[in-house]
Amino acid sequence: YILQVPANRAGYQVFSLGQLKIMQEVIALSVFIPFAVFYMGEPLKLDYLWAGCCLAGAVFFIFRS
Repeated sequence: YILQVPANRAGYQVFSLGQLKIMQEVIALSVFIPFAVFYMGEPLKLDYLWAGCCLAGAVFFIFRS
């Protein structure tokens, strides 16, 4: 439950609003991309790698301070 809803009371006391939003997107896409590729049969594209790099950059910049 904590991974599905990181903006619960415990999460909001530790993380800022921006950090919670980035965490939500990372969790959602880390579940959706394998689902789309393995279950729905979507072809694996290089765009997924670039999206992952952008998310990794967002995580780095939002959590570095």
